[in-house]
Amino acid sequence: MNLKFFSVLCASLCASSFCLAAENAFFSPDKKIQVVVNDNGGNPSYKVAYDNLTMLENSPLGINTNIGDFTQNLSMSSCDISEVSDSYQLPNIKQSSVDYHATQAVCSFQQDGRKVIDVIFRVSNRDVAFRYKIYEKRDNKVCVVNEEASGFCLPQGATTFLCPQSRPMGGFARTSPSYETSYSVDQLVGRNGWGEGYSFPCLFKVNDSNWVLISETGVDGNYVASRLLNVQGGFYKIGFPQQGECNGFGSTSAAVHLPCETPWRTITVGPLANIVETTVPFDLVKPKYEASQKYTYGKGSWSWIIGMDSSCNFDEQKRYIDFSAAMGYQTVLIDALWDVQIGRDKIKELADYGKTKGVGLFLWYNSNGSWNDAPQSPIGKMDNNLIRRQEMAWMKSIGIRGIKVDFFGGDKQNMMQLYENILADANDYGIMVIFHGCTLPRGWERMYPNYVASEAVLASENLHFGQGACDNEAFNATLHPFIRNTVGSMDFGGSALNKYYNADNAHGTQRRTSDVYALATAVLFQSCVQHFALAPNNLTDAPDWAIDFMKSVPTTWDETRFIDGYPGKYVIMARRHGSQWFIAGVNAQKETLKTTVNLPMFQKGDQIKVYSDDEQLNGKVSSQKVNKKQQIEVTIPNNGAVLLVTE
Repeated sequence: MNLKFFSVLCASLCASSFCLAAENAFFSPDKKIQVVVNDNGGNPSYKVAYDNLTMLENSPLGINTNIGDFTQNLSMSSCDISEVSDSYQLPNIKQSSVDYHATQAVCSFQQDGRKVIDVIFRVSNRDVAFRYKIYEKRDNKVCVVNEEASGFCLPQGATTFLCPQSRPMGGFARTSPSYETSYSVDQLVGRNGWGEGYSFPCLFKVNDSNWVLISETGVDGNYVASRLLNVQGGFYKIGFPQQGECNGFGSTSAAVHLPCETPWRTITVGPLANIVETTVPFDLVKPKYEASQKYTYGKGSWSWIIGMDSSCNFDEQKRYIDFSAAMGYQTVLIDALWDVQIGRDKIKELADYGKTKGVGLFLWYNSNGSWNDAPQSPIGKMDNNLIRRQEMAWMKSIGIRGIKVDFFGGDKQNMMQLYENILADANDYGIMVIFHGCTLPRGWERMYPNYVASEAVLASENLHFGQGACDNEAFNATLHPFIRNTVGSMDFGGSALNKYYNADNAHGTQRRTSDVYALATAVLFQSCVQHFALAPNNLTDAPDWAIDFMKSVPTTWDETRFIDGYPGKYVIMARRHGSQWFIAGVNAQKETLKTTVNLPMFQKGDQIKVYSDDEQLNGKVSSQKVNKKQQIEVTIPNNGAVLLVTE
């Protein structure tokens, strides 16, 4: 379906409802969300309301394949509504125990008197999700999905908080797109990024109280990953990968075996608490294999962010192992070029040394292949099944804890298959996996038990590379809890306590944020394995209270609650680990933020340790009791933070 046709279709859907149309409505369990599906006399659509307010206007449905165009001339033959529920435990996401309840509606569509697709909806109290089931057509057991009509029609006046998708084969060593562009905030709908749409997740403000977060989940090697394209005004649609990705190799379409079910399109609606606290990426998927062992999460150190490539030498990595041991950390991440600057025999020696200190190793790998020009080694290990498994067998033999694989080629199906193959092989050898220079995770924490996190964000390396990133650090930190990090684990590599991003801590890009900010983002940014940007010199040049906190901060959470904030301005949120609560807030506004924090999880008189900043960003630690209203007054200066921890 071309964009001109789609534009005309969207306009007609939004303008009116066709007569003689079949229509079905269904609700979330709490009745706050209503979804209405209509076949509109041939062109199916849906719309979404929350608390009787429109979140999405009539938006198109349908899927176009090489065995039939199932976007038009469709009639809805039935809509079977039922209740579904699930309970699961997942220690590596924002909430360790989830009870999921939703209304399921299976809307069946016919074409020429034959059922061709179902549109399967799930509606929970925060989220709407849908996917397609495509049926066999006569002797056709397989098909190619060329595109989806799946659209999202935002109401007039909606504003956007979006990350432009970069064009393929650009940036460093032609490694884009890698979900590493700067967000535009509070812009009116109607733009299309840099011409290629937007990377998921995509956040929209509908009115003063309600928001819409659009993303996808359940993407694996059986499909492509998608982006969001603007057609016109408030109309957006699902876009498949760009042809130039992977150096032009591979199709932008998805090859599937029939019958098949596509990935889920997810729409989280309501107040910002719904956006921040949603678990929809994980609610809709299932584990694809059993964990080969119990994976242990925790904290680690990482020399590259401060020392860059030259720090990848035997002596410095041994020093970082000692540093991790002194901090009580579980791992050290050894970054690029270890194969030539340290060597395999010495890596084994480091691994053996780490064992005596209770510290395991993560090793960096280049994903390449043939999809970009990234020169860093080890290269040519992760793209070949036989070599990859030999490499992983070697890693298992010396006790390597995990890998960080970098520089992927895009979102085509062949690249999704590579992600899945790396994860599955690594699980066979008991190895955890972090991805960098990569796509957004889409439910992978639950799908792949050894998956840890992905970058897919302008991460901490940019703080080393340019002062502009340091100047905007707090601004970006007030976006990620509402957008990128709400749908999946984010490997940011932050929480620096150096004043400068350099090994001598005396020159280079300068950190603008406070020490309390560094502590707060260790709570705000969620990933079950955190390799922090700390350095061994911080044991003597950083405040004792900062080091003590960074020794004890958890990386896994049992509960997450949004407290207050606005994307791009400030954020205050709470996370619970066991019985201990951590409330973290950062402020990117020029004006000092003075606010009352409601703490319903506390009782009157509870003692709270308070980490706070003065106007000059000098941090201090004090103790305060919760008042009878279960509130605490906080003050957060620009580029500063506050951190409240139960004692």
